[in-house]
Amino acid sequence: MINILLFAHLQELVGESQLKVELSDVTVAQLKEWLEKHYPQLSLQQIMTAVNEEFATDTTIVKSGDTIAFIPPISGG
Repeated sequence: MINILLFAHLQELVGESQLKVELSDVTVAQLKEWLEKHYPQLSLQQIMTAVNEEFATDTTIVKSGDTIAFIPPISGG
């Protein structure tokens, strides 16, 4: 099981700050595709990701027990 953390507008779009999915040994890109299929209101292509509190790329492998955070860009001054 993968624990997913959503922040800012992503959390608002889904209505949850955390999701748990029964996947393992997938890339970040595959997980993004899965989420966009199950939550069509999400667009994760320009979203920064972290796996187990370390920044990750779309080719990073996510395993059962990992926590992945999707961090949208934040603007402000």
